[in-house]
Amino acid sequence: MSLEALRNQLPEYAKDLKLNLGSLATEPVLSAQQRAGTFIASALASRNAEVTRALVAEFGPQISPEALTAAKAAAAIMGMNNVYYRFTHLVGGEYSRLPARLRMNVMAKPGVEKADFELWSLAVSAINGCGMCMEAHERVVIEAGLSREQVQAAVRIAAVVHAVAATLDGEAALST
Repeated sequence: MSLEALRNQLPEYAKDLKLNLGSLATEPVLSAQQRAGTFIASALASRNAEVTRALVAEFGPQISPEALTAAKAAAAIMGMNNVYYRFTHLVGGEYSRLPARLRMNVMAKPGVEKADFELWSLAVSAINGCGMCMEAHERVVIEAGLSREQVQAAVRIAAVVHAVAATLDGEAALST
């Protein structure tokens, strides 16, 4: 499935999502790798098989195999970290002072530029709603030289991809 086919599956009431999905696919403030990886990591985090297949088919060929693996790894590791760190942040107390004791080796050697991996991790963290992780990844990407506009673009992609997945899930639920 292509990006265009995915857009065509959206109902009329989600016309804004169609438009945003199309315009973000060529978002000029992100490099091709940053944009593609953000779409892929966001699709995986959104947990909709149809959206994931379409966006990996569309954006996967635009990046190296190493970058594709790194985008997948960002979604995977943030799936774990966002739950853990959201818990420690919200509950606080002793938990926030205890060592996580969770393996996170991919963050040290993601296989792509650290800033790109961190940007993808930020997008996934936005989808998963982990404020602590969003703050940490935003700080790292800004320190690495990315602009606030690039951060905003990645989060806009995450928001739209997540909304597309939710809309298609809702439509599937209503059709049964």
